[in-house]
Amino acid sequence: MEINSNFEALEALLDTKNYRALREVLSDTNEVDVALFIEELPVEKAVVTFRTLPKDMAADVFANLSSETQEVIIGSITDRELAVILDDLHTDDAVDMLEEMPANVVKRVLRNATPDDRALINQFLQYPENSAGSIMTAEFTDLRRDMTVEDAIKHIRRTGEDRETIYTCYVIDEQRKLDGVVTVKDLLLAHDECALDTIMDTDIISVKTTEDREEVARLFSKYDLLSMPVVDHENRLVGIVTVDDAVDVMEQEATEDFEKMAAMLPSERPYLKTGVFSLAKNRILWLLVLMISGMITGGILGRYEAAFAAMPLLVTFIPMLTDTGGNAGSQSSTLVIRGMAVAEIQPHDLLSVLWKELRVSVVVGAVLAAVNYVRLIITYPGNEAVALTVALALFATVVMAKTIGGILPIVAKLFRADPAIMAAPLITTIVDAFSLVIYFSIATRLLAI
Repeated sequence: MEINSNFEALEALLDTKNYRALREVLSDTNEVDVALFIEELPVEKAVVTFRTLPKDMAADVFANLSSETQEVIIGSITDRELAVILDDLHTDDAVDMLEEMPANVVKRVLRNATPDDRALINQFLQYPENSAGSIMTAEFTDLRRDMTVEDAIKHIRRTGEDRETIYTCYVIDEQRKLDGVVTVKDLLLAHDECALDTIMDTDIISVKTTEDREEVARLFSKYDLLSMPVVDHENRLVGIVTVDDAVDVMEQEATEDFEKMAAMLPSERPYLKTGVFSLAKNRILWLLVLMISGMITGGILGRYEAAFAAMPLLVTFIPMLTDTGGNAGSQSSTLVIRGMAVAEIQPHDLLSVLWKELRVSVVVGAVLAAVNYVRLIITYPGNEAVALTVALALFATVVMAKTIGGILPIVAKLFRADPAIMAAPLITTIVDAFSLVIYFSIATRLLAI
C-alpha cells in the first residue's frame, strides 16, 4: 500500500496510542515506505513507531533509515532489541551503518553482535573506503562443483532464507576459488542428476576486493547484472555486490560529480538535513578560487585599457565573446566528463579527443564568426575592420575554448584528479582570460590602436 497518502491517518494512530492498529497497517506496507514515514516523524514518535514494527521487518526498515535516525534508534532501544536487529541485518547494511556512526555507538553495536558477525563486520571495515570490499555482502549462495542439481536445490532451500539473494549462485572448489556461476533458472530447467560443472557458466565477471566501487557500478550497467562476485587476490570468493548497492553507488557518484561540476565540495548528507554553515563551507572554497582567478580577467582588461579607451566600441563585444567562449568550453568539458564517467573515453584517447574537438570547433567557430560578421556589418555600417576583428576573435575563442574544454578533464585524470572539477565554472574562468588576450591582440594589430 502507498504510505504517503495515509501519513496523517498513521500519525493519528500514534497520537491516540493505537499501536495495535498501527502495527497491522505497517506490517502490510513496504519497508522502504515505512522508513520514509519514520524519517518524517519527530524523534520520540520515530522511536515508538520503530518499536511497534514486527520483528521480521524491523531489520529491513532499519537498513533503509538515514544514519542520523539509526543512531537515534540505537540510543533508544535495549541491548536485546539491538542484538535482534543485528542478527537479521545483512553484513553490508551493518557496515554501511557503522561507517557513519561515532566510536561509542560502534562499540555498543559490535558488543551486541554475535562473535561471527563481529568478526565479519570488522573484516569488512578494514577494506579501503569506496572499494568493492566495502560495499559487498557475505550473505551469498555458494555451491560445490561436484554437487548435482538436486543437491544444489536442497542446499538453496536449506540456506536461502539467510541469503541476500538466491537468483545467482556461485560455484566454488575446496579452496573456495570461484569456478563458475549458475542461476536458479538453470537449476530448475536442468535434470536432477546433472552435475553443476556441466551447466555452470565459467565466463565469470568478477571484481577484486580493492576495486573502486565506481568501476563496480560501471560493470553492473555494462553487463546488466543482478549481482557480482567479489574475490580476493587468490581468486577466492569472499562476497558479492548486489544490484541495489550498485544503484546506490551510481546515485552517490553522480551526485558527487554534479556537485563538483557546480564548483562545490561534495556533501554526503541530504540538502534539507545539511546545516547552513556546512553548505556555506562546501561552497566558499571554490568560490574563493574562482573569484581570485577572475581577478586575472581584470588584470588583462587593465593592460589593454588604452585600446578600448581609443575605441570604446570594442568594450561592447566583450560579454558576447566571453559568454560564447565559456559556453563552448562547457559543452566540450561536459561531454568529455560524461564520456569518462561511463568509460567511453580513457586517458589514452587524449589525442583523439583533441583532434575531434579541433574539427568541431573550426566548424562551430566559422558559423558563429560568419553570423556575427554579417550582423556587425548591418548594425555598424562603415566599421568593417571592427566587424572583422570581432569575427576573428570569436572564431579563435571558440576553437581555443572547445580545445581546452575537451582536454582539461583528461589531463586532470592523468594527474589522478577528478575530471568533474574541470567543469563549467573553472573552464569559463580560464576561457574568459584567454579570450580577452586573443581579442585585444587581434584588435591592436588590425585596428592599429
